Amino acid sequence: MNTANKLTMLRIALIPIYLAVLYMGFQGSNYVAMSIFIIASLTDFADGYIARSRGQVTDFGKFTDPLADKVLVVSAMIWFVESGVMPGWVALIVIIREFMVTALRLVAAPSGRVIAADLSGKIKTVVTMISLSAMHLTGLRNWMINTFFIAIALTTLISGIEYYAKNLDILKMES
Repeated sequence: MNTANKLTMLRIALIPIYLAVLYMGFQGSNYVAMSIFIIASLTDFADGYIARSRGQVTDFGKFTDPLADKVLVVSAMIWFVESGVMPGWVALIVIIREFMVTALRLVAAPSGRVIAADLSGKIKTVVTMISLSAMHLTGLRNWMINTFFIAIALTTLISGIEYYAKNLDILKMES
């Protein structure tokens, strides 16, 4: 297994540890969880960079990397919704967008077309990871938390709309 894939597997392994720390709720658990979340998020950027720069892009990585990202983000969001920090509609926007983009990629795959992440998707990922990381901090003002989840929702919507707008021809081929 190459270095990039090992980093993806590390991210997947960190998810249950991250959730366990959050649910234990010991003093300082939010900060420990935030550290784990940041490390997991950084493995996303590192594995992508390593895979491209070293020519280690694999089918395994193409499948597991985005899956690991989705599970990490959705896990954090569900915890924030459950703890009353984030409204459920924000998590729902993210989940629906992920299903829609995945569906678009699946429709495109048989024709050999690969729909790679574009700039808006990368911006969405960075905004989401930074926002979720910061939301672990205790003592944030409501307006700050609201700003974070609005940023997540807006970048997610913009990215999802852009993916579909750029790839409408795939849907026309299917009809």
